[in-house]
Amino acid sequence: MSGLYCFSCSVGFSGSRCVRTIFTDQFKLLNNSLPFNKYAFLTTHNSYAIDNGKPRLTFTNQEDSVTQQLNNGVRALMLDTYDFKGDVWLCHSFKGQCHDITAFVPALDTLKEIESFLSANPSEIVTLILEDYVEAPNGLNKVFTDADLMKYWFPVSSMPQNGQDWPLVSDIIAKNQRLIVFTSKRSKQETEGIAYQWNFMVENQYGSEGMAAGNCYNRGESSPLKDTSKALILVNFFPSVPIKQTACQDNSNDLINMVHTCYGAAGNRWANFVAVDFYKRSEGGGAFQAVDTLNGELLCGCDDVHACVSADVVQGPVAGAQVFRLEAAKGEKR
Repeated sequence: MSGLYCFSCSVGFSGSRCVRTIFTDQFKLLNNSLPFNKYAFLTTHNSYAIDNGKPRLTFTNQEDSVTQQLNNGVRALMLDTYDFKGDVWLCHSFKGQCHDITAFVPALDTLKEIESFLSANPSEIVTLILEDYVEAPNGLNKVFTDADLMKYWFPVSSMPQNGQDWPLVSDIIAKNQRLIVFTSKRSKQETEGIAYQWNFMVENQYGSEGMAAGNCYNRGESSPLKDTSKALILVNFFPSVPIKQTACQDNSNDLINMVHTCYGAAGNRWANFVAVDFYKRSEGGGAFQAVDTLNGELLCGCDDVHACVSADVVQGPVAGAQVFRLEAAKGEKR
């Protein structure tokens, strides 16, 4: 059935269940007239790590192709890039190196999928978060150029400093700068024009260590979550060793609870990205509902973006500010 994913989850429920796999497009539901950092986006951890039948001695994190992920509403992809076989590959590492038994696919193949999606969907924005081990000079620029993605490149010079708002989504789309790329290598911002992630984003601890209920703190590379000089916030919620059978439970109430915990830890700021493994698996709304919650809170102070549809948009006391006022229907709280 379209929009549903049916599977069994021994740790979450008995038998088989069909759960939601369709995202809510907040831009079409409401508008795209706010800054980029005023929206939330579904993110897949190790988006490339898919079982494609090739023998390898490493783990997988997702079940769908990158194209399927994008079509289902994923808007941010976490990719690990390595020098391998004279090219750039997406890979898990063994002792810091890519090997045949841990390699998944040449980066060019995945980037071409992203180009096809952006070409076919001219109002969509995709964010790439690169764990970057490419040492070859301009290696990443070359593969992005070869994939014909530079025409969508969002320039570092347009990224706000000191926690200021990002450009309006509508302006990003109008300028066709719809690919936002971050690298984990500081030097590449100066040498290759690729934004250094930690200049613009804070992020909580990844892996099992970051999944403890009621506790949300920054990973080592990130500044503290309360650092308001970074306008973007990413919440990781996935175990150190991906387990497909338990993802349904991880991506349900525990994920929603962590989103709220991280809100407080970030100085009452809601996250813009939520990164999970096996993104379709849940006991119900799952990662899709977590993003709906975030967009609801960001856009109108509601716990679901669908409640914002009934909100009137009025001009606030600060020029250009958007203030959302909810109106109750028939005296009932929405």
